[in-house]
Amino acid sequence: MAIGYRDLANVLRARIEDGTYPDDHAGTLPKHADLAEEFGVNVKTVRQAVRLLEGQGLVTVVRRRGTVIRNRPPMRRLGAERYAKSKWKSGVVAFAADREASGRSWELDDQTNSVRLVEADAEVAAALGLAIGAQVYERARLVSDQGMPTHTLTSYYRPDHVSGTPLVSAETGPAGHGGGFAVLTGQGLEPYKMTESLHARMPTPSEIAHLKLPVGEPVMILRRITATADGQVVEFARGVHSAAHFEWSYSFDIPD
Repeated sequence: MAIGYRDLANVLRARIEDGTYPDDHAGTLPKHADLAEEFGVNVKTVRQAVRLLEGQGLVTVVRRRGTVIRNRPPMRRLGAERYAKSKWKSGVVAFAADREASGRSWELDDQTNSVRLVEADAEVAAALGLAIGAQVYERARLVSDQGMPTHTLTSYYRPDHVSGTPLVSAETGPAGHGGGFAVLTGQGLEPYKMTESLHARMPTPSEIAHLKLPVGEPVMILRRITATADGQVVEFARGVHSAAHFEWSYSFDIPD
């Protein structure tokens, strides 16, 4: 008896996951007609199975190429370790620390920046201790890996903290040796404590376009507050991460 499209999708997904169909840059599923013949189903059933896999973010249908298996590179996003002072004081910024932990290289142009003065919304104002509508610097970064966008991170700063520093430069790459944390330290505002919150959701249309997301892939939303030892907040950041690009990793001592 012929199998249904859901059963076929399960078989194809298993083959993708076990490497039968490799997810390299050229990897594709067999042609629909070949799959139909192999499994004794009609092409319509194959198309339905492929649509299901596409909705799960495993494949993308590309005109004149076929059903492309999405490249899912293992990228560890470290927890506290990515912010270690020993890293950024020696010039290794957070996203580069993730790359090193994943055995991957990085280039300066993996991060592009856009900087402008904006009015603080309610969330930014509350984090930085300002009135809603107060002027803040917005530094928006798009980070890529081998030309593929992985995430955005947008940080907000008080102008009196960062005016005239590399944090208000839109030059490609991190904000100088050691990135933003090194800049803040040079301003007498050394980061000491961070609070991060995470949640998952489906992306907005603009996020789909910006991160080149396939149909069905969720995003991880990060919010980060960075403060000095005396509790002064020096950065509030919001990030949007392509969920398929990262494995989130945390190590910590268990509290008493």
